[in-house]
Amino acid sequence: MNERITKVVDKSRVVWENLEAWVREKIQGYVQDLLEEEVTALLGREKSERCQEIDAMGGYRNGHGKPRKLSLSCGTVELRRPRVRGLEARFESRILPLFVRRSEEVGALLPELYLHGLAMGDFELALRWLLGEGAPLSESSIARLKAKWQGEYDAWRRRSLADWEVVYLWADGVYVKAGLEKEKAALLVLVAGLSDGRKVVLGVESGYRESTESWSALLRDLRERGLRPPCLVIGDGHLGLWGALGQVYPESEEQRCWNHRIINLLDKLPKKHHADAKRRLRQIAYAETREQAEKQKRSFQLWCKERHFEAAADCLDRDWERMVSFYRYPKEHWIHLRTTNPIESPFAAVRLRTDAGKRFKRVDNATALIWKTLMIAEKTFRRLNAPKLLKDVYQGTVYLNGLAVPEQSLDKAA
Repeated sequence: MNERITKVVDKSRVVWENLEAWVREKIQGYVQDLLEEEVTALLGREKSERCQEIDAMGGYRNGHGKPRKLSLSCGTVELRRPRVRGLEARFESRILPLFVRRSEEVGALLPELYLHGLAMGDFELALRWLLGEGAPLSESSIARLKAKWQGEYDAWRRRSLADWEVVYLWADGVYVKAGLEKEKAALLVLVAGLSDGRKVVLGVESGYRESTESWSALLRDLRERGLRPPCLVIGDGHLGLWGALGQVYPESEEQRCWNHRIINLLDKLPKKHHADAKRRLRQIAYAETREQAEKQKRSFQLWCKERHFEAAADCLDRDWERMVSFYRYPKEHWIHLRTTNPIESPFAAVRLRTDAGKRFKRVDNATALIWKTLMIAEKTFRRLNAPKLLKDVYQGTVYLNGLAVPEQSLDKAA
């Protein structure tokens, strides 16, 4: 009895000590059985079974192809594709297509690893540890995968936008460090808030800094692909964006980012006054009505002039109308409209990796890869608040201090 128990324990220990290999072996056998069953279903008969029916499908098993590696998320297995002859059309396995060396999940793992900080040069080492020594992950295979991303990015840039209802559009120029270039290069990024409440990446293009010409080229491309004017565009204080909007989408309203404006104002004040000034500026940005915001603005300017900070006081006057545009939209949406955070937040992870690793020799080689990481980040984008109001905004409902204005009031005003 004790001898039997010892054998069982020893057997369990062997399985535990070799658990990964044991699991891969079982999966390999299971997938191989699926391939064999696929041929049985195609021919309508088991192996070595004669064809009985006159109208049965022709074709015969013809052995197997050479062993090939297939990388799955659980590891790498070795399989042999069954071959079939005598059919009118060539047999194509739906389980294991020709030339496929990794599952879609493994292919998606690469940009996930990049997004979380793994350099391209470290992919092979990391994935061989995860997927096993047999994983087909040569430098050329990774290069082909990058080329595939480039193709996907090119197709994404050509897609039709005729059916899109963009209510809000956040725009920002994000600078990426490229290893062999003297200056950081600008990526022009657009994130759209749609009428169904989703936030999606709308545009990713490399540009010369943030010039009017670069922004105009991107916006014209969107217009040519059918995109109708967004209701409100949110951006920083760079004049290139606003100049381009005036040329391409003059119908769209404009909102300047409060975070950028506060940073600009603090730069004009002594550091010892930053905490007090920041508190006062936030009171302006988060005032309940435009009238209260203007009252808080005058109070801040008086505070500045009493301390001889005239430059900061005058700066707040510049572009004031663009700073308070959000009051003409639903109050539930103000949290999304005051700043360009919908772009800054998802791009923060990308910027950390690109700045730390200098992983790009040229920015044009990086755009598709950064786009891929943004596509992954897009899956976790927070939906807009009060999505039921977005359709109303898109259809032209008028708001005053965050509240919808009844149509009869508009008629009287007219």
